Amino acid sequence: MTVPSVYYRVLDTAGESAPWLTLVHGFSHHQGYFSAQVANFQADYRLLLVDFRGHGGSSAVPGPYGIEEYADDVLAALTAAGVDQTHYWGTHTGTAIGLVIAHRQPERLLSLVLESPVLPGFAMPEVTRLLNRARTIAQAEGVEAAKRDWFDHAGWFDYIRAHPKRCRARDHWELVQAFEAAPWLSPQQPRPVTPIADYLPTIPLPTLLYNGAADLSDFKQAAAALETGLPHVQRREIAEAGGFAGWENPQAVKAIVSQFLKERREPRKF
Repeated sequence: MTVPSVYYRVLDTAGESAPWLTLVHGFSHHQGYFSAQVANFQADYRLLLVDFRGHGGSSAVPGPYGIEEYADDVLAALTAAGVDQTHYWGTHTGTAIGLVIAHRQPERLLSLVLESPVLPGFAMPEVTRLLNRARTIAQAEGVEAAKRDWFDHAGWFDYIRAHPKRCRARDHWELVQAFEAAPWLSPQQPRPVTPIADYLPTIPLPTLLYNGAADLSDFKQAAAALETGLPHVQRREIAEAGGFAGWENPQAVKAIVSQFLKERREPRKF
């Protein structure tokens, strides 16, 4: 299988002895989501930021568009960037990608940091409903109408809408505006995603889960399932945050992630 080249960016100002930290955004976003995390972590970690297909700098990469294909993209970026082992930090769809990689190739990862996790194989009815709604609007009324409805009505943006100044709502809307929506328009069927919920006890990685206090119940329930099923897991809640705690309250997130990563500075051995 040939994996198309996707856009990735390396920030290695921390030096060759620093561990790698790979950052993977969520659906309808791009790597700009992690602007605060880049500022907070680039002094101590070599950073790899990836735009998976249909998003950001990888908008022109063709489908199919699904979690398995997105995982292919991230693994290809790791290889192209020469990253043998890395800590992995994902948000929303990025968490599902990380879990698939952890199942496929756990030796590539040192740990998982999962924000508002999406768990393949675990029912997330509100997430599914909102994704289907956006696809329907995009195909019937156009991409701009779908993006406007997505940002104005999807529950994971509720906290940002309620606190627009503090949560940089205008900048967040710009992330969504940059989305060209190929995954909503494509007729191609992605590969079936591995039901990771069935394999959690086999994933050996230290994992940090966190949700905003005002996060959607689907994401909180997925985090609870991961907390129960994974063998090495910590779970935290971020005050004054909703569906995108790393964006809405980056300093609180920095504190918990910094501590988690500092405890895991040695490479894992297999």
